[in-house]
Amino acid sequence: ASRLTLESIPLDDPKTYEIFKNANTTAIFQFESRGMRDLLKRAKPDRLEDLIALNALYRPGPMDLIPDFTDRKHGRQRVEYLDPRMEPILGETYGIMVYQEQVMRIAQTVGGYSLGSADLLRRAMGKKKPEEMAKHRSTFVEGAAKNGVRENVATELFDLMEKFAGYGFNKSHSAAYAVVACQTAYLKAHYPAAFYAANLSAVMDDTDKVKDLVEDAKANGIAVLAPDINAGQWRFEPIDVKTIRYGLGGIKGTGRGAIDAIIAARDAGGPFTSLFDLCARVDKHLVNRRVVEALVRAGALDALDDDRAKLLASVGRALEQAERAAASRGQASLFGGPADDTAPALHYVSVRRWSERERLANEKLALGYYFSGHLFREYEAEARKLAPTRLADIKQARESVRLAGIIVSSRSQNTRRGRMGVIVLDDATAQVELMVFSELYDRKRALLKEDELVFVNGRVRFDEFNQRLSISADDVMDLTEARARAQAALRIEVDGDQGRATVSRLRSVLAPYRVTNGEAAGGCRIVVSYTNGVGCADIPLSEDWRVRPDEALLADLKSQLRVRGASFTYV
Repeated sequence: ASRLTLESIPLDDPKTYEIFKNANTTAIFQFESRGMRDLLKRAKPDRLEDLIALNALYRPGPMDLIPDFTDRKHGRQRVEYLDPRMEPILGETYGIMVYQEQVMRIAQTVGGYSLGSADLLRRAMGKKKPEEMAKHRSTFVEGAAKNGVRENVATELFDLMEKFAGYGFNKSHSAAYAVVACQTAYLKAHYPAAFYAANLSAVMDDTDKVKDLVEDAKANGIAVLAPDINAGQWRFEPIDVKTIRYGLGGIKGTGRGAIDAIIAARDAGGPFTSLFDLCARVDKHLVNRRVVEALVRAGALDALDDDRAKLLASVGRALEQAERAAASRGQASLFGGPADDTAPALHYVSVRRWSERERLANEKLALGYYFSGHLFREYEAEARKLAPTRLADIKQARESVRLAGIIVSSRSQNTRRGRMGVIVLDDATAQVELMVFSELYDRKRALLKEDELVFVNGRVRFDEFNQRLSISADDVMDLTEARARAQAALRIEVDGDQGRATVSRLRSVLAPYRVTNGEAAGGCRIVVSYTNGVGCADIPLSEDWRVRPDEALLADLKSQLRVRGASFTYV
């Protein structure tokens, strides 16, 4: 295949313009912002001239002309010219003055200006000096009259030129930006894996940008393989047209020297076979405990053993064993004895496997975000019973709706009525902005933290400014409160062979969560599902044994009683 060069990239490639028409412009120069994407969806650009114009229009001043531009482009508004000689000048922008160069050409063509005089006019308009503008108005009207233009038409045309030249953009600048954007979009359309790998490698130190790019890659059908010490390089690497490998340099707490040392050891001795093998073969001065722990948390050792809790607990032991082995080899070398080249023994520390939430929390420490999963998934089955509507399915409505999601960002801002919260919710189907106004925000501020699962009663409205749906919150609650309001019941599944001791232990586990005022205090009732060799029966406990429906209660039941199951159920 011929070598790709910037000069060989076509500027009229249909697949490239699909990127712009669909506003699929993450990592596309000058076209990434939310407002620009909304503009692209409306304008549906299909040629370079459109990109040049949109880039020039999307700025204070000419932004008011955007609706006319898009309507004229798509035939919803008639294109008219004050003088037929303006059509060759303004035709590419559908009769709208967008560039300074257009003002100068109109001054030449209609007003009889020389090129130098037209540039002086442009400068005078930019400075907005009344005395200079009065002189140029007279000169333009006189020159236009010599070219057969009526005085009223010439005056109207000069008024338009004066208005637009004050903020008109330089076309050559906009054209240069548009060409770079077009070239970038071509790479995204035709070489997506290489495109994303290069962009990710360029922003490895910026967690937010890495997260956005990974999400965009997945949305565009690109598989992003997890970090892997036996396959990864420092940078993100394209594996094939639709696959990239996570760069080991994207793991926090590692560093170039440590990663290079790991790759060198792998190249010299082949793939690592275990945590202990890794620690035995790398340079311990470069690959210290912090580096190995970061690799484990990121999942870079999953191909060797996917029990990250066990690996993390064993890092210290593996490093100590490696140091003892190195010291032993040093002694053997000193005294001329044979070196011990046997594979290191695997003496892992025995610990409980991480829950999904623990695994993701540790992953976030190493990568800065959740790569392999979503916090909402752990609660999804129950959350959908409490809030059936997915964020991807919300529609504008006057009625209040119950929604659920994980808070991915939270900020506050001052308003005339006090401070309000601007929250972004994510339920793994979509993200939506949540507005929490002053009084409610003051009451619920402690709950509105990143990574918290929240349930929202609110109204979905269309945000005209941002051109998207958002939610105005009437109430916000955590999972415990949502369970209590839904009158959840705690169902505990107990095997008959667990004996009377289980009943005694059950009392002690439930006691800290017991509520004294029953249902009025938000307590939920308890049903024990008892099973033995003969049959099974549901045994409801008395109203005196209502408990707070906390997540910690489920964990205690499973860890301290080892019951067969514990969950909250809903009628």
